[in-house]
Amino acid sequence: MKSKFNKILAIVIGELMCAIAITYFFVPHHLLSGGVGGLAIMIQYLTGYSSGIFFFLINLPLFFLGFKKLSKDFMIFTFMSSNLLSIYLMALKALNLGYFVDDVLLSAVFGGVLNGVGMGIMFKNGTSQGGLDVVAIIARQEYNLNVSSVLMAMNFVIVTIASILFGATRGMYTLMSMYIGYQCVDKVMNGLDEKKQIMIISQKSEEIAKKIMDDPHRGVTLFEARGAYTGEKKDVVYCVAYNRQVVKIKQILEEIDPSAFMSISDMVEVKGKGFIEQQF
Repeated sequence: MKSKFNKILAIVIGELMCAIAITYFFVPHHLLSGGVGGLAIMIQYLTGYSSGIFFFLINLPLFFLGFKKLSKDFMIFTFMSSNLLSIYLMALKALNLGYFVDDVLLSAVFGGVLNGVGMGIMFKNGTSQGGLDVVAIIARQEYNLNVSSVLMAMNFVIVTIASILFGATRGMYTLMSMYIGYQCVDKVMNGLDEKKQIMIISQKSEEIAKKIMDDPHRGVTLFEARGAYTGEKKDVVYCVAYNRQVVKIKQILEEIDPSAFMSISDMVEVKGKGFIEQQF
């Protein structure tokens, strides 16, 4: 029950942020948002009718695809989300409050942030706006592709068409806004505290592993390795930790074995005990 409430709350807040970004930052400067929203805005520029109407119509065939490939629960909430965005867009257009910022660059930047955070909130809670988001999530599940990368590739085509219709300058501002937005999507989905992969080679690997498991309470794997030059056998300590925990692990290493070898690298995706994965 709590999970469903969180999803509904994420939809209400996330879609409102996206609708404000579109209505008050993008549309006044002839910029686009991502995906189907971008197509709907483009048609609004050409026809004068609310983008909310076109957003709903373009989404219909993509919903049928989503119901075949993704979980029914996810698609039901996505359908609710899409309809709410349409309502928000039509309501905000009817209010006719003008726009917040005269400068197109500032609108592109802050509109991108607002739109990206809104989408990220929905992705993180297991729902989306629908449209090309559904295609991107299917690509993630079947081909392990990054959601933001897939969306950026599809949106590049949309922006190219918009650049032909409305000028290259607006197209470039739109691309910049989209890039900022999808960086925000990844930050919200993965959390501001990113995960790191850590490998440590030391003669005191068991002692180091025990300290890491005690505090900062991370799971550790030990596996045997042999130096190519010396032929000496050592245990390698392997663990995945949150960025905030890396400092503690460095301190442990400094206390137990300052001469130990340690490598740290970014993690794109982590699944398993101790780490939460978005369910689609």
